[in-house]
Order: sequence, then structure tokens, then C-alpha cells
Amino acid sequence: MKKKLVAVAVASVLGAPLAAQAQTANVTLYGRLNVDLEFVKGAQPDGSNPRVSRLSSNSSRFGIRGTESLGGGLSAIFQIESSINGDTNSGNLGGRDTFVGFQGSWGTFKMGQFLMPLDDMHGLFGNVPTYLTSILSTADLWTQGTLSKSDGGFDARLGNSLRYDSPSFNGLTFSGQVALRDGSGATGGNTGNHEEELRHAFVLGGNAIYNNGPIQVGVAFEQNQKVRGPDLNDTDITVAGGYNFGVVRVAAMYEHLKYDTPTGDLKRDMWGLSATVPMGPGNWYAFVGRANDGKGGADDGTRVGGLAKGSDTSSTQYEISYTYPFSKRTQVYAGYVKLDNDRNASYTFNINAYPIRVGGKPDGIVLGMIHLF
Repeated sequence: MKKKLVAVAVASVLGAPLAAQAQTANVTLYGRLNVDLEFVKGAQPDGSNPRVSRLSSNSSRFGIRGTESLGGGLSAIFQIESSINGDTNSGNLGGRDTFVGFQGSWGTFKMGQFLMPLDDMHGLFGNVPTYLTSILSTADLWTQGTLSKSDGGFDARLGNSLRYDSPSFNGLTFSGQVALRDGSGATGGNTGNHEEELRHAFVLGGNAIYNNGPIQVGVAFEQNQKVRGPDLNDTDITVAGGYNFGVVRVAAMYEHLKYDTPTGDLKRDMWGLSATVPMGPGNWYAFVGRANDGKGGADDGTRVGGLAKGSDTSSTQYEISYTYPFSKRTQVYAGYVKLDNDRNASYTFNINAYPIRVGGKPDGIVLGMIHLF
């Protein structure tokens, strides 16, 4: 039925000959709507700390993907994925993972816009019950996920990317990606601009993951070369892993961040622990993560995003949630999250960020619903 709908849509826009060709491909429509009600607060620049209520859309999307057999075990693949803001009447056509490529027994190669291999560590670590999104995302501190690539973030969806994913070797896989910084109509952010293009800026990343039975473990790196400036290179190295005991899945992660700055390097270490506990038809999820003080040769007070050099620049993230499935496609969830910033730190939520002053301690209560289609 899905193929027929796609063929009719293509025929109405492009004409019957192209529609006939589209019918030879395996084409799928898919999507997700994830909307929640949030009650959040965090110290504001004027010193107030009000609690506000808001409705948020969390990584909702609508997409079309397909494959075409080319013979000899080789297939062409494509995907066009668009963001949908379920709380407002807006979206972004092709703004999420969108690509074209080839797939075979040797692995997968694709070109387009998609997340870096470092992002695979988040799913490996946990937070799957809430789909790695909402203000319950574990990337508030980890990877400085709220920042764009041009500002020093490491959890961005990057355009102008080329990526290879290996097949599984008895549970072991490898991935590598390079994202060029293209200035064709872009203004920076996660795609680049002409200045970055002229200085040959790029982003390089890779991972190795072992996934076999109850154990999952992986290591990943990501380097921003000349992205924030001509002589400024940034690096993230992450190790994550988990073990499922049946009654509980426990996981741990460690991250080392390093930024170049005009006054020297700015570094930070982070660790995190999580637990997923099945209870009834649903799952409890708990997480604690600690981003340590900024250190290195940079001057005290040097800042990149929420990370600053000096004492009292640490932050701890706490969260707990419960997810209840009504079916394989529909679920509801509730949770609480808090970022306990020291007086010189300014980390905020990764998804649906909430503005705070330095030292603010944002927290939030979430009631949400997800439907997959």
C-alpha cells in the first residue's frame, strides 16, 4: 500500500513514466511524532527563577526512504527526512538525515546530511526509552549538544558529509565520516560558510562498536578542524558501554573534550552512569552525569558554550523517567531532569534549550507521548 501511495504521488507531480520507474524500488514512508508538556525553570539574567509551562516537539520527523537492486548484491539507497514541529505549524523539508548512496556486502557508503559516528554512542549508552530526545536527553552536558558545529558542539547533524559503515564482523562494526564546510548559500552553523571553505575547514569522525548479546561497548572520536577559526581545532573522545543483566541494564560513559582557544587549550572530562529497569510493560530509566571543571592552558574565564576554564565550572545532570507502551508504536512517558551548574557554569538542555544566566540550575518535569508510523 505504501508503494502505491508513493507511485501515485510521484505520478501526479512528475508524470507517469517516472512513476513507473519508482514502482521498481522498495520505497517506505515513515515518521515519528513526539510531543510533551514541560514545566521548566532556571535562573534568568534578571535574577528571577520562574517556572514556565510549554509544549515541545522532540525530534519529530517525516521521511521517505528506499532501495533499488542494481544486481550483483549492490543496491542504491536514498532517504529524505524532514523535521516536523508537532507543537507549532512549522518544519524543515529535508532538514534531518537526507542522503543518497550504495549498499552491499562490503558495507554502506552515503553522501548528504546526517549525524556523525560519535552520536552512535548515545544509543549505546542508553536513554532509548525516551528516544534520546526531549529535555531528558543525556547530551545536555555530554558533547555540548546544544551548540551548533560552528560554536563548538559535537552532537550536530552535518551537511556536506561522506560516510562509510562496515558490515558486522561477529558483532564488531566500524564507521568513518568526513564533513566538508561548504559555502554555497550557507551561513555557518552545521554546514559551513565561505570563510571556512577558503581555509579548508572540515570535520572528521569515526567509531568502533562491539554489539553481541547482552554486551555493547564502543569508542568514538570527532575532530573539528579550523571550524571555529583559522587556528582553532576541537576534539571529542568518548567511550561508552553497557551490559544487560535481564532485571537491569547498566551503562557507563567517559568523555574527554579539548578546545583550542587564542590563550591556550580548554579541556574537560565527563563521566556518566545509567540504569534501565523493566517494570510491568514499561521501563524505568535513571541517569547521572558529571562534567568536571574546565582546565588546560587557557586563561581563567575562557568559555566555549557552557564550558569555562577555572574553578566552580562543573555541572551535574540528574534524571529519572518512566516509559509506558500502549503498543509497539504508541507510548507515553514522564520524567524529571535537573542540571546542577556550579556558579561559573552555564549548561542548559540539549533539546529545547531554556535560556539561563551563568550559574543557573535549570530543571524540568516532562509528560509526553510518542507515536511511530
